[in-house]
Order: sequence, then C-alpha cells, then structure tokens
Amino acid sequence: MQKPNLTFRSIALGAGIISSSVSQTSVGANKAKTEKPNIVFIIADDMGYGDLTCYGNKIVKTPHIDQLAADGVRFTQAYAGSAVSSPSRCCLLTGKNTGHSRIRDNFAKAGGIEGDKNGTVIRRANLLETDTTLALMLRGAGYHSMLINKWHQDGFNPNAGPLDRGFDEFKGWLINNPESNLPYYYPAKRFKNRQLVDIPENQNGIQGKHNNEISTDEAVQFIGENKDRPFFLYLAYDTPHEPYIIKDLGIYENSNLSNTAKTYAALITLMDDQVGRVLQTLKNNHLSENTIVFFISDNGGAVMAPRDEMKCNADLRGMKGNLYEGGIRVPVIASWPNHFAKGKTSDAIIYFPDFMPTLAKITGAKASQQIDGISILPALKGKNQRTDKRFLYWEFPNKTQAVRWGKWKAIRTKWNKALELYDLNKDVSETTDVANENPKVIETIEHYLKTARTESENWPTESN
Repeated sequence: MQKPNLTFRSIALGAGIISSSVSQTSVGANKAKTEKPNIVFIIADDMGYGDLTCYGNKIVKTPHIDQLAADGVRFTQAYAGSAVSSPSRCCLLTGKNTGHSRIRDNFAKAGGIEGDKNGTVIRRANLLETDTTLALMLRGAGYHSMLINKWHQDGFNPNAGPLDRGFDEFKGWLINNPESNLPYYYPAKRFKNRQLVDIPENQNGIQGKHNNEISTDEAVQFIGENKDRPFFLYLAYDTPHEPYIIKDLGIYENSNLSNTAKTYAALITLMDDQVGRVLQTLKNNHLSENTIVFFISDNGGAVMAPRDEMKCNADLRGMKGNLYEGGIRVPVIASWPNHFAKGKTSDAIIYFPDFMPTLAKITGAKASQQIDGISILPALKGKNQRTDKRFLYWEFPNKTQAVRWGKWKAIRTKWNKALELYDLNKDVSETTDVANENPKVIETIEHYLKTARTESENWPTESN
C-alpha cells in the first residue's frame, strides 16, 4: 500500500485531526496486539525429564531455559503425546491422543507410503488435508505461522509438508527428502519453503554451522519480519537426538564425563544458548510482554543417551519407545508475563492434546470438535485446576497401552496382557505393581479402555 502524503493530509484535514487519527490507530493496533498474543513453541527432541537444571540435573547447564521457568510455570506431571517423535508431535498438533490420532507410531502397518530407512523398507503414515493442525486453527484467528526444522508428519509423502497442513512458512528438513538433513546436525542442504537450498557453511563436509544455530537464525529473522502482526512460531530443534555430534564441547571439554555424556550435555547447552537468543530477540523487538513461550520435549531420553551417568530421565522408569514414565513424562515450561503465573511449579496432570483447546481459549480460535484435550489455562494462571479426574491415554497399536487416572498409572506391556498398576504418589519410579491389591481401580480402567480408542486404517487391530 502506498504511504499517505502526510503534508497534504495535514493541510487538508488539520494537524489536530491527524494527531487524533494516528493516536486512535496506534491504540487500536496495540489493543489488537494485546488480544492476540504471539505464540512460540520450542521443542527439544528426545530430551529426558531430568535433563534440565530446573528439573534437577546436576551436570547440564541450562540458564536460559531455567530463567524461562523462573518467569513462568514449570509442570512436574506433564506428558508427551507418545514415547516417539511422529505420534507425539501429531498429538501436539491435532489435540488428539494416540487412540484417535492420525499417526500412532513412527512406522505404519498399512496404508501410508513405503520408503527407505537405513536400507530397510518401511511404511509411514502422514497427516491428511482433513486433519486440523494448530497452524490451521490459528490461521483462522489471524495468525501467521512458521515451522522451523523438524516436521516429521509427512511420512514419505512429498505433498504432506508443513505448507500443506496449515503453516505459512517453513524452513527445515523432511522425512521424504533425506538430503535435507544430511549430515545430521551440520546439514549441507535445507528446505526454504518448497525449495531445497544449500547451506554455504556446511558444504564439502565442513562443520561450519550447527543445526541449532541455523534454526535459531531463521527464528530470529521470522520474529523480526513479523513483529507487527500475531505470529505462531513452531521451533523444533533436533537436540539432543542421536547421533550425538557437535564440534565444540564447550564447558564440558575437560570434565570427567564420558565422551557420550560430554557431547550430550554440550548439545543441550548449545540449544539453551539458542533459546536465549530467541528470548532476547523477543525482548529487543518489544514483544516479550505479549508472547506466550512454551518449552517442551517430544518424549523421554533415548536408549543411547547417558541415562545412568546423567540421570536424563531422573528417577523415572523406562525411556523413549515405551510407555513407562521415563518414555512419556517430559519437561513443560510456559511463560506469558502478567498473564501466566510467575515462578510457579504446578503438579497439574497435563498432556500434549491440551495445547490446542488452551490456545483456542486464549486466542478465540475455533478448535477441532473431536479432540481429547482440555484447556489448562487455569493451571497456567497458577490456579489449582483439577485435572486428575479424567483419563489420559497412550498406545502403540497392537503393542502397548497406558492410562493415567489421578494418582494411578496403568500399563499393558503387551496388547492383550493384564494391566500393571502403579500409585505414582508413592511410587513415581513404577517399581511396585499394585494391581492385585486394587481390583476396583483395574475394573474402572478396563471399562474405560473399552471406549478409549478407535480403529485406524494404518494400524488395523491384529487378531489374537
């Protein structure tokens, strides 16, 4: 739009009228900005519940994320959507648990598209055009959205990228194009929307710029370019997903840690540095007061992580890939100055499907009607929200199931096996199965499980 000639307008209308008009316009813009907070999701990959200093880690230094927690709400009973990446992120993006979501495991049994993974032919499902994502929901409320780095909802379908499922901009890598993420952490190529472009610093095998730094550069640019309109930034780092690669071990170089632990810790601290850059960019653009920032991990620490040496999953049983607490209980931190509680530690029981209805409540957007989450806005505001009366559900189809109901955690480690039961108030490490002592609890959970899920064309139920 051509800028108005202010000199002509002041002569024609009078300086007083113009001053009033500009003032009203400014107030209107600020009011609209206040009503539509910016939303930033920062997602770690395979980072355990105990990997952050603010969650008790004694080795890894994460001052910027710790400060985010000090400025907001830190949840101690928050759960990912699943214990592996694709289904967990699907739950986050669609508000559905794995009993109803489109993607229920990293690899599908039927449907989807076949492709190669390390020389093995596998099948993956992908989000469909009929699936409502957070980006699509927020677009209806006037948000401009950007996904940076890891999508993992495309399977092997080149027509199921972020731009095809509600996001306005995308920079990162896709499953269906392995070249966009090789070599890992120092990629030579990367998508810029639909175009695969070279990363100059990483050509010819040179480890010039780490993926964390590339992703943050893109986030900083996006924030600067969109500071005058409501935006949704989904910043999905690869850290600390294996393989553990970083050229500079920083403060851990001369520590007594194993080489794996040094690299793992350095990856997390580098990510923390980049989170600091994002937060500083919001501050520099005067956006901090009107931006919601979430920091989360997509699942628990992985099998190759230095779990014993560094207490990656704290005292929780299990890890990435299974439905014990170590696989699905994750750090979740949320900050929104003057709106969310400050310095609050919340024991509200929440999980990824809750983000869609919560953001719908905050922004006035219209959430999908068929979701499994609830708004956790009261808990974010520091209120004692009762979230312990409902059932939370997870599954790996034809493999395992898990339910959280108040203090109770039930898990079926094989599809038709009897339920194990744990009282998490007394036994967060899930060491003592109390199913036999609590038949009424088992009966109630079994009754719920009869209606907990729907069939999936990608994971048809196998006969006994």
